[in-house]
Amino acid sequence: MIGSGNAASADAKLAVIPRKAHGISRNDISENALKVLYRLHKAGFEAYLVGGGVRDLLLRHQPKDFDIATSATPEQVRRLFRNCRLVGRRFRLAHILFGRDIIEVATLRGHHQEDDTHAKKDDAGRLLRDNVYGSIDEDAERRDFTVNGLYYDISDFSVRDYFGGMEDLKARRLRLIGDPETRYREDPVRMIRAVRFATKLDFSIDKSAAKPIPKMAHLMNTIPPARLFEETLKLLMAGKGLENFRMLRQYGLFEPMFPMQEQLLKRDPGGRAERLIEAMLTNTDERIAAEKPVTPAFIYAALLWYVVEEQAEKKRQKGVPPYDALTAASGEAIGKQCKTVSLPRRFTTPAQEIWQLQERLGKRAGARAFRLAEHPRFRAAYDFLLLRAEAEQDEQLLDLARWWTQFNDANEQGKRQLVRALGSDGNRRRRRPRRRKPAANSDA
Repeated sequence: MIGSGNAASADAKLAVIPRKAHGISRNDISENALKVLYRLHKAGFEAYLVGGGVRDLLLRHQPKDFDIATSATPEQVRRLFRNCRLVGRRFRLAHILFGRDIIEVATLRGHHQEDDTHAKKDDAGRLLRDNVYGSIDEDAERRDFTVNGLYYDISDFSVRDYFGGMEDLKARRLRLIGDPETRYREDPVRMIRAVRFATKLDFSIDKSAAKPIPKMAHLMNTIPPARLFEETLKLLMAGKGLENFRMLRQYGLFEPMFPMQEQLLKRDPGGRAERLIEAMLTNTDERIAAEKPVTPAFIYAALLWYVVEEQAEKKRQKGVPPYDALTAASGEAIGKQCKTVSLPRRFTTPAQEIWQLQERLGKRAGARAFRLAEHPRFRAAYDFLLLRAEAEQDEQLLDLARWWTQFNDANEQGKRQLVRALGSDGNRRRRRPRRRKPAANSDA
């Protein structure tokens, strides 16, 4: 998805679109967001709905979030709202809490000065701290893409457009505001945001924004792993996971985040690792479309499986018992992964259980199948087995997947018949014959 064109110049040319010309209705804006906007405006502050909320309303989509920009400082916002808490160091924000609904309020950003103590960059140009406040004109220049730099003004219900965002919305095009290389250095996450917005909105990435990405992809290594974990959830768990995976690889952005996986994918293009990841992402996208639950544990189980299996096999060849080899390989793979994208333990623990159950699923004789079916991770492990069978096309694995499918679909009697039919192939332990006690001596 690459379009032609140029980056939006940092020289703002304000266009004010009146209420009758843009089509945004207050009926489509969250009631809580309107409360915040009205109170800020009544208190004498500028107040704007901004970012993705405005973009989505103009595209006739239902916004996921309603973010607000204001001339009030975070402390002034807190004084206006008792249900407010201040968060963030890099960007100081106010969160207005309405039960589970959170309205995020940011003070309008300004430009940095060389000696400014409220802003800090590293040697590569990445922003480490950014609490410089300014005007709406300056704030617009600080936005990333033109379509995210549109402001809905609560004072007159107009839309303020500084960099041709309305035109780019009509053209379904993503353009960066300012010089792309500078903007990517300020925050390399903008590169994966370009991918995510392109797939989410079905937009093309402007040529000027796309061209620098492959040579700057290595800057993703400067992003804290915890932040990248949150970003990968947005990429892989929003219904466009497969498209995002392919586009990340296209631009060289997948490798800095998942170096072990990319090594496997390059070694065996179109092989089982790639097939498993794509099958998992296809399944995830389908579940999201059907409003079924998904979990990062399953996603990361698939992403890391062949990395873990390869390391476990090396350990088994050295004489390490299979279970111990898998456990050690799991810990090592997760440890290495956390150096680039952190994985919270609440997800790695179930992922490890899914891996450990793969071997146990092959041992079904006697009461084992019934005990396995009661395991809390059984369903996830079974689904994972189906994906592995699809990816590997191994006849033994396919037979095992078919058997468990029949077992899951059968009634109690049918389950017992399936287990009985296994015979010795179900890994049933054969009992040793009892040793007969010697006959009592009649002469004793």
